[in-house]
Parts: sequence; C-alpha cells; structure tokens
Amino acid sequence: MHITIDLPQDLEQHLLQQAEQSNISLQTLVLQALHQFIQTQTKPVCQWPDSILNYPGDPEFPAFESYRNELLP
Repeated sequence: MHITIDLPQDLEQHLLQQAEQSNISLQTLVLQALHQFIQTQTKPVCQWPDSILNYPGDPEFPAFESYRNELLP
C-alpha cells in the first residue's frame, strides 16, 4: 500500500535526521513509529476509578430501560 502525506518541513527534516542517525531508511523509521504508536494505543486504559466501576447503583432509581417507550422512534 502506498500512502502520501504532507509533512511540515521541520518534521520532515527531523525524521530524515533521525533516520540517518539510526542508519535506517525513512520508510523504516516511519513504520517503526507507527507500530509503536499502535501498540501503545491499543492497550485498554481504564480511566474510571474502581469505586465508580463497582458502584451497584440505587435500587430505588428506575432502570433506564423503563423509559424506552417514551423515546421517539
């Protein structure tokens, strides 16, 4: 697959310098960066504290489903 993207000139120069310093091609550097980004982004992150996730709810509060008949189609 070929993808074309427009990079700001400063970012392009930085990537070219990094690739040269690492003795790898620009394509390899970009692929490695994308792989690293995807691996760190796919890890599930729970931002809610356990006290919220484990909250049993209020037994006297009506269930959300009880209002479904009032929703517009």
